[in-house]
Amino acid sequence: MQEHLDALEERMQQLQQAMRSAQLARDSEQVRQLRAELRRTQRAWDALFEQAEDTEETSADDGTRRTLSENKPAGQPPVVLPAREQVHQVLTLLAVPAAPKLISTVHEAFFAGALAPSRLTSLRRDEERSYRSAPGARPYYLCPALTSDLLSPARGLLTVSTWPLEQRIVGPLSARVHFLTGALNIADAADRVSGGTLPLPARHLLLHYARNIPGAQPPAPHPTEAGLPIDLTLLRRAAQDELALHATSDSTTRTQAAARARRQLDNAGLLFGGSFQSARRLRSVP
Repeated sequence: MQEHLDALEERMQQLQQAMRSAQLARDSEQVRQLRAELRRTQRAWDALFEQAEDTEETSADDGTRRTLSENKPAGQPPVVLPAREQVHQVLTLLAVPAAPKLISTVHEAFFAGALAPSRLTSLRRDEERSYRSAPGARPYYLCPALTSDLLSPARGLLTVSTWPLEQRIVGPLSARVHFLTGALNIADAADRVSGGTLPLPARHLLLHYARNIPGAQPPAPHPTEAGLPIDLTLLRRAAQDELALHATSDSTTRTQAAARARRQLDNAGLLFGGSFQSARRLRSVP
């Protein structure tokens, strides 16, 4: 979460410098657009900062919460968060756009309660309706990733509105970059599991990543499903090695697309994408 705060702070500094340059050039329209984006970025920083404070308070109260949980009457069901908050938890862990099936799988591995992919079907549409009826009323919105070519919603990929725009755009190499980045973040989450014993869903998830990254698995002559070795250090090293091959090119594509999106899309479009009717026009405009 700290890296997202740093990215937003860096973006605010860039916008302030751009505003000064536009003011010296007497470009009032550019100043207006930059000021509007600066305000959006500031709101995103405020929301993420509040979330970070809430997380710290929750961590400080872990002992108290465990005691309260142990003293609950037998058979009392646990408190289940709304679906949008469960999705937000998972996306914050992954820090990359994700499909409903992956979100559900990660939630099962690291969080309490079930989150069926079917519950996410209408979530994005509900979020967009909420934003358009009262823009900025919520600290964050779940929104689609945007395609780098058309600046339109990427099918089946969810992001968080407080992420920098570059992080919410997907290009030709982004699927692999996101897979590798997700592997690194899930490995970090596995390290934080209390007791050191990974639940079976978390093991299966890590094995899925390890099987699909060259060099991420140690040699095992006769592994069993329950006993397949998971070497988090080896998984991280293999993911980082391959990520180094793709990250720069992918970042350049997304940065260029983000700059184009800021010129061409309104506030709602920057979160939920341009309409498909205007997608061809947006692609053709530099």
